[in-house]
Amino acid sequence: MGEEGELAAEKHVRYIVTAEKKKDSFESLVMEHLRASGAYWGLTTLDLLHKLDAVDAAEVVDWIMSCYHPGSGGFGGNVGHDPHVLYTLSAVQVLCLFDRLDVLDADKIADYITGLQNEDGSFSGDIWGEVDTRFSYISICTLSLLHRLHKINVDKAVEYIVSCKNLDGGFGAMPGGESHAGQIFCCVGALAITGSLHHVDRDLLGWWLCERQCRDGGLNGRPEKLADVCYSW
Repeated sequence: MGEEGELAAEKHVRYIVTAEKKKDSFESLVMEHLRASGAYWGLTTLDLLHKLDAVDAAEVVDWIMSCYHPGSGGFGGNVGHDPHVLYTLSAVQVLCLFDRLDVLDADKIADYITGLQNEDGSFSGDIWGEVDTRFSYISICTLSLLHRLHKINVDKAVEYIVSCKNLDGGFGAMPGGESHAGQIFCCVGALAITGSLHHVDRDLLGWWLCERQCRDGGLNGRPEKLADVCYSW
């Protein structure tokens, strides 16, 4: 924050633009595998600050497309990395920011995601089969942005998410999993996109979320944990 509590917007812009250029730093190397998502976070911040023109749009689009796997239809987190639904969503979101969805083979990407839906309606993150409600949200969100939601079994996807709802009103990573603010965001988001919010107990879940606020004003992700700004979001 700047003087008198005002957001130091220009400093944030410089930080984001500079961080992108430090590709040989230790921090950059240990996060190499998730650079596509990092690009989305940084570029979204610039967009919220009305500073998206601080980067070269064509350069960003070219780099995003260099992470694409035409054989599978998915995107990796960086050039040469395996495709995953998380980085596929990040790539699509970045291209949305620049209004460049025209560079994509939307049907190919949709087929990649559709192929990762399991019999019970859940989604695997990649070919290795890890299942998590985050991947349900990611898959549904990506297909919605591409106007290809009809390609999956939406009813089964919703049914699986609802099976992850707990007695406290929250949602876990899988049926019986502990309620967690991150998973709740994903599950509620997926239900919202599919027009299925009637499955949410708004009062019970709202109370659970209110209880996440700590004495310092921040919010935690689950009981007895420290506050973190990602959970405030």
